[in-house]
Amino acid sequence: MTFLGIDIGTSGVKALLIDDDGRALGDASAAAIEPVRPHPGWSEQNPADWWTATLGAIDALKLNHPRELAAVTGIGLSGHMHGATLLGDNDAVLRPAILWNDGRSAQECAEMEAALPRLRELAGNIAMPGFTAPKIAWVRKHEPEIFRQIRKVLLPKAYVRLLLTGEHVEDMSDAAGTLWLDVARRDWSDDLLGVTGLSREHMPRLVEGSAVSAQLKPEFAARWGMAGPVVVAGGAGDNAAAACGIGAIRPGEGFVSLGTSGVLFVSNEKFSPNVAGAVHAFCHAIPDTWHQMGVILSATDSLNWLSRITGQSQAALSAAAEAGFKGPGETIFLPYLSGERTPHNNAEARGAFVGLSQSSDVAQLTRALMEGVSFAMRDCQRVLADAGTSINRLLAVGGGSKSALWLKMLATNLDMEIALPADGDFGGALGAARLGLCAATGARPQEVMTMPPIKAIIAPDTDLSAAYSDQYARYRALYPAIEEARS
Repeated sequence: MTFLGIDIGTSGVKALLIDDDGRALGDASAAAIEPVRPHPGWSEQNPADWWTATLGAIDALKLNHPRELAAVTGIGLSGHMHGATLLGDNDAVLRPAILWNDGRSAQECAEMEAALPRLRELAGNIAMPGFTAPKIAWVRKHEPEIFRQIRKVLLPKAYVRLLLTGEHVEDMSDAAGTLWLDVARRDWSDDLLGVTGLSREHMPRLVEGSAVSAQLKPEFAARWGMAGPVVVAGGAGDNAAAACGIGAIRPGEGFVSLGTSGVLFVSNEKFSPNVAGAVHAFCHAIPDTWHQMGVILSATDSLNWLSRITGQSQAALSAAAEAGFKGPGETIFLPYLSGERTPHNNAEARGAFVGLSQSSDVAQLTRALMEGVSFAMRDCQRVLADAGTSINRLLAVGGGSKSALWLKMLATNLDMEIALPADGDFGGALGAARLGLCAATGARPQEVMTMPPIKAIIAPDTDLSAAYSDQYARYRALYPAIEEARS
């Protein structure tokens, strides 16, 4: 038997095959058309792009790994969270999906919380523009003709599942990011749905991420040479899937992700919200488990931005930053290029370099940028601690984890060791494949979702701890001062 994990991202889809021991057998990727921004702060994508990329990735596996693909008995799905995919009659897509990094619905968030004072208590989260429900509130107000046609609202991976299986189903971890789920009870909330004019009829059926959600349609099993029935697991939102991929499913286990956005993730044995600190408190992808996240919107995306405006590659910028590094300088960077979630919940927040001088150069700006992202992750750790959460083990994932300097800054600012996995893919596709294995075989997630081999442990630089604490205090003082000046 083999198992297939499909990770649906905004830039493309990755498909990964594993055997029943969890070993990778082959993978393939297919690009999707990048999201569009029709107005400042908007971010949209055609759901057909996810489907085209999914077919392309699995077809590539069929070409290069036909025997392994034919032996698949379980499929798991991972996907970018919060995206509002609106379906009308006959599951027709009504408009481009509104994505996780779309900030248009800030006003609707305020209106929802005013209309339902218990919203934060029920959802365990603040109403943020990134979540799904405020996007529907925006559509209801600004595109009423579209709103009237809505029959179902699906998240990105649930839309791909619909086309693979014909079923409207969602897992708990992704559903928790809609702001329609009673996260403690792991069920849709009629009150939360009602505040956006929807009901349970508009929602997919809920399952746990490691449970069977549906079966693959026979025509796709035939297309890919799969002989027997193939089950599709509930799957997971991308961060919960990454946690399954690196084995962060037990209380206190977590990871720090330096991807386009940044995430500090920790698994919890119970529902543990902290709405005051804009912590995300969601269901995990396995039963009777929850997780918290501090989320920042521009981690490596900050480096992408600096690369774009300087004309230097990210690799060149990182190399310049590492050369001659001695600790924090006088320049401080606030990484709020797309607004911010944790801890500020401010879609209108903006980034800044502070402390520039004639001696400022690209190397210093890059170091300040890396430090600013590290300080933002320190903010996330602070508000997680305010919720009573401690992290016992932390692994690093994401493209930014390739930078030794960035990892050292993170370890020093978080004041804890960070484990770096050995080379390999421990992201959403592996977590999804592991969930597919559990659904197909009945294996316990605790036995399947183990920690990968570790190639390095990054320890804090205690010689710089005091200097970074001082710089962090200055960093924290800048946000309210700049917001006051902008108001």
